[in-house]
Amino acid sequence: MGVITINGKKYEFTNEKNVLTIIRNAGIDIPTLCYQPELSTFGDCRLCTVEDDRGRTFASCSEEPRDGMVIYTNTERLRKHRKLIVELMLAAHDRDCTTCEKSGDCPLQNLAHRMGIRTVRFENYKEPQPIDDSSYAIIRNPNKCVLCGNCVRVCSELQGVGVLNFMHRGSDAMVMPAFNRPLAATQCVSCGQCRVVCATGALTIKDHTEKVWKALNDPDVRVVAQIAPAVRVAVGEAFDIAEGTNVMGKIVTALHTMGFDRVFDTSYTADLTIMEESAEFLDRVANGGKLPLLTSCCPAWVKFVENDFPEFKPNVSSCRSPQQMFSAVLKSYYADPAREGGKKTFVVSVMPCTAKKMETERPDAYTNGGKDTDAVITTTELIHMIKHFGLDFAALEEESCDMPFGLGSGGGLIFGVTGGVTEAVLRRLSQVQDRNALSTIAECGIRGEEGIKEATVAYNGMDLKVCVVSGLANARKVMEQIKSGEKEYHLIEVMACRGGCVMGGGQPTRLDHKTSHARAKGLYAVDRSMPIKKSNENPLMDFFYHGYFKDKVHELLHNPKT
Repeated sequence: MGVITINGKKYEFTNEKNVLTIIRNAGIDIPTLCYQPELSTFGDCRLCTVEDDRGRTFASCSEEPRDGMVIYTNTERLRKHRKLIVELMLAAHDRDCTTCEKSGDCPLQNLAHRMGIRTVRFENYKEPQPIDDSSYAIIRNPNKCVLCGNCVRVCSELQGVGVLNFMHRGSDAMVMPAFNRPLAATQCVSCGQCRVVCATGALTIKDHTEKVWKALNDPDVRVVAQIAPAVRVAVGEAFDIAEGTNVMGKIVTALHTMGFDRVFDTSYTADLTIMEESAEFLDRVANGGKLPLLTSCCPAWVKFVENDFPEFKPNVSSCRSPQQMFSAVLKSYYADPAREGGKKTFVVSVMPCTAKKMETERPDAYTNGGKDTDAVITTTELIHMIKHFGLDFAALEEESCDMPFGLGSGGGLIFGVTGGVTEAVLRRLSQVQDRNALSTIAECGIRGEEGIKEATVAYNGMDLKVCVVSGLANARKVMEQIKSGEKEYHLIEVMACRGGCVMGGGQPTRLDHKTSHARAKGLYAVDRSMPIKKSNENPLMDFFYHGYFKDKVHELLHNPKT
């Protein structure tokens, strides 16, 4: 333990890794652009610079705390220093803030207001660069980049992909893919984590809302929405509702009000995923199939396997993701002349994930030659639509999803959290249905925010070894261990984003454990309140397997090539 004096007041510290953390713990919001607690310290923006009692200045993010330090955070010298830094950033920045996607939620814009910058004294000396919209998920506008390096570090350190890096030097420095290739021509998996940490509008989501508005205004189109589990615990943040609060009922009301004809819950097809994936898993175990079975719910993870570990492609489950299952089911259901009603069906997925936009363009996202998902809007885009329509979201009454696809189990709902798919599989395999059995599964080691979790579960006289991974850098580590023979598993669940879908690239921008914990806690709370815990106990499973779809199960739920 030590003591630091900040602006004349003494504060104790213990194991804080830098002076910046102590300052913020003291209730002082010192500005930063390049600092992300989950990433390595970069120390480039210098906005967090402080001054000590000897007049020495230093970046507080990269300075280790020492007992007896005396520092000041807001001297005249520091105010001028920070204001000049922000001015220089603005000078080398495309300042069309009124039409920028990040306007109103931009750290650089907020800093300019905070510093009282009303004019920029310096000219923009940089040559305009072309905007890269080649990706299905992310738009890269290099003219808005301020070289904070957040995207470079998150792509390399958390995701292990390393698509973005610094190129050139001095005033010519830029962040770009190698050889300035378009994102679509790189190993990018569209996870969107670069966009989450971007300090400006240099990396934004490719917007699908105009396509959705157009469909909603067409009287000859039936617009049907499916809502992923993680969306319901993140939307409320944009409307002053506590983090992690389940606002599913309000989302359904909002979509109905905006003109959606039917609104369904993707946890329904998460249950179908468990039914099919569990059966596939047991078949591989019993008949010597390719193991470990790799889950297929996360398209960024599937793309990562194809890019970096192609020899493991046969290990990836043949099941489509819940999004793609639902879209195929809906297109089939409403193509029936008894329900078609002379309307074209337009399927909209509301997802926490930017990679879902990429997934809908893959060859296996088509059934019998027809595209299953017409548009994907992320949680962020949904928030924009609600605000555009003028709804007072917090005041909305709650409505339930429509039938016959409006009911999912708790097992399907927790897909949004890392470990949720594995837990749902174990619930499905369990022959016992009581609170103690469910608690035993939940406590076997698959819950929690650790990037790599392992568990051994007894099943029919054998020990099933499972691994739960979130973050592609962690996935790379696990796959390398399997290749070398260091590790052996029967089932591996991977979510590309740390914490799972609750921290997806399409969610309101956050990158911290507090937010991840709150959103995960929200989903687990909903699971506890649901009477149906196991996917096989969802009564709508019988409707699917023994009703209208009984002859289309494989066609709709599995990739066409399998």
